Amino acid sequence: MEEILTVYTRPLDPAQPLVCMDETSKQLVGEVRVPLPASPGHPAREDTEYERRGTANLFLLCAPLVGWRSVTVTERRTRTDWAELMRDLVDVHFPEAPRITLVLDNLNTHDPASLYQTFAPAEARRILDRLEIHHTPKHGSWLNMAEIEFSVLSRQCLDRRIDNPTTLATEVAAWVTARNHDGATSDWRFTTDDARIKLRHLYPIQQPVT
Repeated sequence: MEEILTVYTRPLDPAQPLVCMDETSKQLVGEVRVPLPASPGHPAREDTEYERRGTANLFLLCAPLVGWRSVTVTERRTRTDWAELMRDLVDVHFPEAPRITLVLDNLNTHDPASLYQTFAPAEARRILDRLEIHHTPKHGSWLNMAEIEFSVLSRQCLDRRIDNPTTLATEVAAWVTARNHDGATSDWRFTTDDARIKLRHLYPIQQPVT
C-alpha cells in the first residue's frame, strides 16, 4: 500500500508517465420487446425482461496526471490479451517515453510471464524494460486510480442495455473521445501519513522494548 501511495506523490514526468490499468466485464443484454420512446408526458419505457447475449471484457488505461484514458474492448481477458495491451501501451500510446510507471492489480495474468507466453523473448524483454510495474496489494484494488475512471465510465456510458461487442466498442470510444477532450484529471489525496492513522489496524503491533 505504501509503495503505491509513494508512487502517487511523484511529480508529473513526461519521460516516465504514470499509467493506471484495470479491467472489468460487461454483460451484453438485448431487448425481447421493442422499447417505447419518450413522448410528451411519458418517459421512455423498456420491458423488464431481457435476453443475455454473453459478455465482453474492457481494458482501461489512464494517465491520471494528464487527463488521458483509453479503453479496449476484447472478447476475453487472457494473458495474450493483456500482453498485447502492454505492447500498445509502450508502442502506440507512449512511444516517446523511455519508461512508464504502471499501477495495476495483482491478477495472475498481469505479470511478465504473459509477455513471454505471447511474444518472442527479445520482444517480451523489450516491452518489459519499458515498464516499471507496481501491483496493488491483495484486497487493495481501491488504490488503483483506474477504478475512478471505471466508475465514471459505468455511470456515463455502461449503465444501460448494450447487446453486442461492436456497439459496446463504438459507445465506449465516443465516451473516451469526450472524456479526453475534457481533460479530466484525478487529484489523489490519500497519503501514507493518512494510511498510518486511518488504517493503523493493518500495521503490525510493535511491542515495547523492555
